[in-house]
Amino acid sequence: MIGIIIELIISWLLLRFIAKKDLSVLGFKPSQARLINLSIGFLLAAVVCSVYQILTTSFINNSWILNKPISFSAALMSLWWIVKSVLFEELLFRGALLYLAIEKWGTTKACILSAVCFGVYHWFSYSAFGNPFQMVIIFVMTSIFGWMLAVSFAKTKSLYLPIGLHLGWNLFNILIFSNGPLGKQLLIKANANHLEGIPSLLVFLFQIFALPILMYGYFKFKKKYKKNCQSRIVAALCIVLS
Repeated sequence: MIGIIIELIISWLLLRFIAKKDLSVLGFKPSQARLINLSIGFLLAAVVCSVYQILTTSFINNSWILNKPISFSAALMSLWWIVKSVLFEELLFRGALLYLAIEKWGTTKACILSAVCFGVYHWFSYSAFGNPFQMVIIFVMTSIFGWMLAVSFAKTKSLYLPIGLHLGWNLFNILIFSNGPLGKQLLIKANANHLEGIPSLLVFLFQIFALPILMYGYFKFKKKYKKNCQSRIVAALCIVLS
């Protein structure tokens, strides 16, 4: 929590002295649209992550079972850790630095830079140095995810959507399906059987691209919906003025 507070202070200083702005440019103030984005991001990420995890056991003699030894207090502690880690990473990679980068270099270059930094960061968090193959896989997975989060911030001018996406994925991936640094959580695999060959590759590709593709469709839908609303407003004004 101290790290998040320090991030907020540094973010305010950077915005204040470099761009003459304050933290409001990060879209902290809640609104109906932002809360909808938060909810949609969380639900989409939760559904995609759940489908992915179910696919990892669907084609083999394996399944997900309840991890009975875990206590309610342990689950709450895990939840709090996940929330803090998501907020820390979002403020670091989709906060003031991304805002300033967009102002200086434009959306595309800034989002690419944010995605690359996010991918490299996970080499450290996953302790992947020394294993080139693992480093490549981690970089591809996390940089694509980071690109999606950066674009979400750029398009909505708020942290609500990227936080929703990030939290939805991490919560289900780590807490529900025990796939993360916290070890066994709510659900665990019944045995050690795992996918191999083409099915493994297809599920892996689903994990990487399914959510970004859904978000692309979401942004297209929002753009079309906004355009239709504007057309209706213009048509209504023309009728009134005619």
